[in-house]
Amino acid sequence: MPDSKPDFSDLLKLLHDIYENQMPFNRLLGIQILSLDMQDICVRVDKKPEFIGNYVKDILHGGVISSVIDLTGGIIASVGVLKRMEGSPIEEIISQFTRMGTIDLRVDYLRAGRGNYFLTRGSVLRTGNKVAVIRTEFRNDENLLIAAGTGTYLVG
Repeated sequence: MPDSKPDFSDLLKLLHDIYENQMPFNRLLGIQILSLDMQDICVRVDKKPEFIGNYVKDILHGGVISSVIDLTGGIIASVGVLKRMEGSPIEEIISQFTRMGTIDLRVDYLRAGRGNYFLTRGSVLRTGNKVAVIRTEFRNDENLLIAAGTGTYLVG
């Protein structure tokens, strides 16, 4: 596929595959990307016995929460990069992905991580040529806000 220039929907499918299937840690978490487009990005993670931090109270470990917040922020930042690079050869886009990463992440734990499954959604607070700042919410299956995160991601 030398110098191929896929359309935006193909790029979103590629991004979906990278985050859900190609990243070993994301596979370990068992994340499911429920929606992925310019308006809505939603990631689901199910509670597993291995994810429990407080076994007496059956509460999700904070590391799982922060990981899902971080990867959701990364997906949101990646969609922005895809939009900016739309029309570029696929090789350039993939090369750009290899240079992306989390610079900073703050997580506010607001409630105990109780639930059978959890959903994260977020939005861009600011994006520039080099960094994007993303706000993400982590909610349980009753739509209770469990945690919120703000991440800064290298995008250029």
